[in-house]
Amino acid sequence: MSEQGERLQKAMAHAGVGSRRACEEMIERGRVSVDGKTVTRLGTRVMPGQVIRVDGERVTFDESKVTIALHKPAGVVSTMEDDMRRPSLAQYVEDRTERLYHVGRLDQETEGLILLSNDGELTHRLTHPSYEVPKTYVATVEGQVNRTLQRTLENGVNLEEGLVKADAVKIIEMGLPNSIVEITLHSGANRVVRRMFEAAGLPVVRLVRTSFGTITLGRLKPGRTRIVGGSELGALMKSVDL
Repeated sequence: MSEQGERLQKAMAHAGVGSRRACEEMIERGRVSVDGKTVTRLGTRVMPGQVIRVDGERVTFDESKVTIALHKPAGVVSTMEDDMRRPSLAQYVEDRTERLYHVGRLDQETEGLILLSNDGELTHRLTHPSYEVPKTYVATVEGQVNRTLQRTLENGVNLEEGLVKADAVKIIEMGLPNSIVEITLHSGANRVVRRMFEAAGLPVVRLVRTSFGTITLGRLKPGRTRIVGGSELGALMKSVDL
């Protein structure tokens, strides 16, 4: 390899894989590959654009690319700029110099996890239907649900675009006046979760997206952001064959 670029262990450490020494041990043990070839020499140098993997999981060290997790509050539109001057995603990343794009959308009243990125290929794959990226939501619905709801949503409900099925449904709380249901699906259709529950006779009172692919909302508070990096970003990229 060229003597230009950055030492492999340094690039791995900067990407959040571990300490410099821990990265050196991974290399020496044959756990690291560059462009598909296992590397065990510590003097190896890498350039942006080369593909580093640890135990088969991709490591991103191109510092020009960034992916951010945002807990979108209710009332915020999923755009970087709004002609009607409504609150938009841009206000939460005003300190960033990169031109960021939202990865998919949440409707204005839905809260929770949305990703922002300047990595065009990652964004494309995460939003393309062929990759079937799952998203999980927690819905508070009007009324008391019954056990048949799980089967109803997993078998599918008829919407404008045809039969839409949930990948998984979990009833968290059954009661009055509201019940709480967790639903996972890979459809990215507009307001699809709200429409599915409405078709089942259960209007949604509150909706929060808690995960997008392998990324989870965790304890991220409304209006706050965090960088998605290291092994977390690697797992996300691996899930869409990057």
